[in-house]
Amino acid sequence: YFWLFYLGRLQGLCLTCSFLALGTHFGKVFLLDIQGNVTQKFEISSVKINQISLDESGEHVGICSEDGKVQVFGLYTREGFHENFDCPIKVVALHPQFTRSNYKQFLLLYERNWLNRWKMSLLHEGEGSISNIQWRANLIAWANNVGVKIYDISTKQRITNVLRDNVSLRPDMYPCSLCWKDNTTLIVGWGTSIKICVVKERNPTEMRDLPSRYVEIVSAFETEFFISGLAPLADQLVTLFFVKENSDHMDEEFRARPRLDIIQPLPEGCEEISSDALTVRNFQDNECRDYRLEHSEGESLFYIISPKDIVVAKERDQDDHIDWLLEKKKYEEALMAAEISFKNIKRHDVQKIGMSYINHLVEKGDYDSAARKCQKVLGKNMELWENEVYRFKTIGQLKSSQHVHHLTK
Repeated sequence: YFWLFYLGRLQGLCLTCSFLALGTHFGKVFLLDIQGNVTQKFEISSVKINQISLDESGEHVGICSEDGKVQVFGLYTREGFHENFDCPIKVVALHPQFTRSNYKQFLLLYERNWLNRWKMSLLHEGEGSISNIQWRANLIAWANNVGVKIYDISTKQRITNVLRDNVSLRPDMYPCSLCWKDNTTLIVGWGTSIKICVVKERNPTEMRDLPSRYVEIVSAFETEFFISGLAPLADQLVTLFFVKENSDHMDEEFRARPRLDIIQPLPEGCEEISSDALTVRNFQDNECRDYRLEHSEGESLFYIISPKDIVVAKERDQDDHIDWLLEKKKYEEALMAAEISFKNIKRHDVQKIGMSYINHLVEKGDYDSAARKCQKVLGKNMELWENEVYRFKTIGQLKSSQHVHHLTK
């Protein structure tokens, strides 16, 4: 967990493999290292930061705020772009290759031409506010009040319109979640609906006046709770859910702790793999729009953002599994797991786990089982054998011929 007492109410987050960029309700942007230490601070505005975007290199940042300011600048250079609009700007997106691109396209609106001048290109209008933008390679996906659009900047064609389900839900309260699994697979979550969309090349004989690419929805299903964020995990999905539950003592629904689930998408449904309820401050006061999920592709790290906290989740390894087994006092299973994975575990030692198991059996008074385990756990370590024989003698358990047999065999 990162406990953020002093940064103020969090509004936006973007991350690379080496740092996080956080925007606050009071117009500040902080850069933090992966351990949560503040390394830089920028005074961007006096009102809330709506969104932050970084290019793939992490060298340029784009920021938009509620007062209509848009800024793009280099973190290590003086290169920059500033624009003021007469309305709040809710989303901003940088080209993934902003550092190396000749045209420096961003915001869905501007590109820099060969004369080094900024040119505005209107891609779409007339369907309400744009609530989310995700850019991957040559494809830009954005969500507005009607649905999700995908635009190919290489051909300058809009290639699809994925209509919004759950039209009864207010889009400002239950915003769309977008994430790219790879260069052609877009995952869309909105309300309680998830769709997995794959961008494909159209057969040249079918083109005529159609775009050169099209989108196929390969999976679509409903979830039990409202979606606050999505991220890919191999062929599975990490989902952040906003949970409302009914109380036996109240007529109205109440807000429960948010859930982080791993699900396996199927063509017409999904299978729950795991589920964890998250403890974040003031969760009783939060709405679906107050949570976000960001992920670091290279390290399988997932960042859950709430107005007061950031929770960092990572994929469990075998050491984590053994930790859980030991915590639950499942020593037999922990010892077996350590023996099977002894080449991969880093924090645990097979013999130490075995000794913990023996100690547990002795504390329970199961001296026969403890004596039998000594043969397997202690091996040829004479010092450990001497200690165990002395312990059994001290507690008066060498009187049993069976225990003597196990300990001296």
